[in-house]
Amino acid sequence: MNDHGQALRTNWHAWWQGWPHWVSRAAVLWALAYGAFGLGSAVRGTPLFHGGSVRGPVALDWAVVAVAALAVPACGRAMRHRPGPALRALLRALCGLTAVAAFSLLMDVITMLTGQGVDDGPAAAHRLLAAVGALLLGATARADRRPAGHAIAPAPSRASARTQIAACAGTAAFVPYVAMKMVWVSGGTFAGVSGEEMLAISKRNGASGIWLTLESWGLDVTVLLALIGTFLLWGLVRPWGQVFPRWTPALRGRRVPRWLPLAPALLGAATLAPYGLFGLAYCALATTGAVTMRQGDVSSADELLMGWIGMVAFAGYGVALTLAARSYWLRTRPIHRTPVPAE
Repeated sequence: MNDHGQALRTNWHAWWQGWPHWVSRAAVLWALAYGAFGLGSAVRGTPLFHGGSVRGPVALDWAVVAVAALAVPACGRAMRHRPGPALRALLRALCGLTAVAAFSLLMDVITMLTGQGVDDGPAAAHRLLAAVGALLLGATARADRRPAGHAIAPAPSRASARTQIAACAGTAAFVPYVAMKMVWVSGGTFAGVSGEEMLAISKRNGASGIWLTLESWGLDVTVLLALIGTFLLWGLVRPWGQVFPRWTPALRGRRVPRWLPLAPALLGAATLAPYGLFGLAYCALATTGAVTMRQGDVSSADELLMGWIGMVAFAGYGVALTLAARSYWLRTRPIHRTPVPAE
C-alpha cells in the first residue's frame, strides 16, 4: 500500500473510531430528513406502513412525524450535553420504534438483489430510513458510555456451547425448507404442487429474469440465500468469523470489522425472528381450526403444510441468529486500556 493509501486508511480509521463525537449530529440530520419525508407523505396521502397487500391508513404517517419531532430535540441535546437517564431512555424508546418501523426491510433487500422491484417504493424507502435511524439513535444513546483510552480487539473466541447448540438448531430448521425447494426446482411434486406449476406461479407473481433463470438451472434463490445465511450464522459463533480468511491476500489475518457481520445479522434477526414466530402462531391457529387458512394456488391443507415448513425455518433461524449476534457482539467488544499518566 502506498503512502497516500495508508494515509487515507489511517484517516478513515480515526474518523470511524471517533464516532461518539459525530453520531449525534448525524442523528439530528437524519431526524430532520425523516420528519420531512413523513410530513410530505402524509400531505400527499401516501401510506408508509403496509404488509403484503394490506395497507395501513395514511394517518399512521403522522407517527413518523411525531417520532422525528421527538428525535430532533433529543439528539440535539445529546450533541451539546451528556445524556442523563431520562434522555437515554427516550433515545432508546425512539430507537425501538424506528426498528419496528424498519420491519421487513430484509425482504426488500432480497427482492432487489434478485432483480425484482419492491412492492411499494415509498414504503421501502421509509423502512430504509427507519433502519438508519435505529442505528443512529441507538449509537447516540451509548455515545457517552464509551470508555476513554486505547481500544484493542479481543482474541478470536467461540460462542458458548448453548449458543452453538442454538446455531445447530437454526441450521436444522432450514433442512425441510431446502428439501421442499429442491424438490420443486428438480421437477418433482411436493404438497400437491409440481415444479412446473411452481415455476408458473413465480412467473405470474412477477419473478425477475434472474430468479427464473436460476430456477431453470435447478437453483432456487431462497436456497442460496439460506446457505449464505447459514454461513453467516456459523461465522458469528466460531472464531474464524472474526478474522479474514487466507484466500483474501490483501486482508489475510486481519480482524473483521464488527459491523460487517453484525449489520446483516441484526437486520435478519429483526425481520425473520418475529416474522417466523407470528407465522408459527398463525399456523397453529389454522391447524386447530381457530382461523381459516387462505387458499391460494393450492388447497388450504397444502398451504398449511408449506406454511409450517417455511415458518419453522424462519423462526428457528431467526431466533438462532438473534442469539448468535448477541454472543458475537459481547465477545468482540473492544477492550479499552486507560493510559497511565507519567509520574
